[in-house]
Amino acid sequence: MDNNLNSIFEIFKHLKDIRTLYSDLGLDEKISILNEIKLFLREISPFSNEPVDCILWKKIDEISPNLYNPNKVAPPEYELLKHSILHDGYTQPIVTIKIKGEYQVVDGFHRLTVGNLDSIKKRTMGYLPISVLGDNNSNIKDRMASTIRHNRARGKHDVTLMVSLISELVQNGWEDKEIIKELGMSKDEVLRLKQVSGLPGLFKDREFSKAWDVEINKKK
Repeated sequence: MDNNLNSIFEIFKHLKDIRTLYSDLGLDEKISILNEIKLFLREISPFSNEPVDCILWKKIDEISPNLYNPNKVAPPEYELLKHSILHDGYTQPIVTIKIKGEYQVVDGFHRLTVGNLDSIKKRTMGYLPISVLGDNNSNIKDRMASTIRHNRARGKHDVTLMVSLISELVQNGWEDKEIIKELGMSKDEVLRLKQVSGLPGLFKDREFSKAWDVEINKKK
């Protein structure tokens, strides 16, 4: 084991010899090589299943927002986020999923928005840090669920967009129990969002609990 470790350290020592060659490369080539090194290290990392183990730098135009994010930041909070990134830099990556060669945002829409500001864009040279979720999030409904989990974990989500998301998930075949489990919601929350939607199709084949029977009998 010691011999193997020493051999690895020797290889790393030789890697220092490439610094001169590396310094002569253009920006895009440098970042491309850095990303490849990170991807290789992820392959041998004991934490390879954790997205945060491999943070890549990608051009802003390679990152696209999603159209279903139910998270809205109030102006004061957005200004604070902008101030934080201006002064502290990017401390969190933009969470993405790779779809057809493009990185779609799962969480971090506002970090992406701030990254498009001239002052930030100049500093990061048109690149932004991203982590990439695994293939188990390649399905649209799984990506939507992941986005909601991220938002709810921070305690922020827009009700109107949540209603739209719940409607779409139900229309895509999700059962209430699946929504409750995957989105960390209660039965009452799911029911309220369905009621707000005003779409009768969301209640099709729904089994109401005994508690509802009691309420109905009381009103009678």
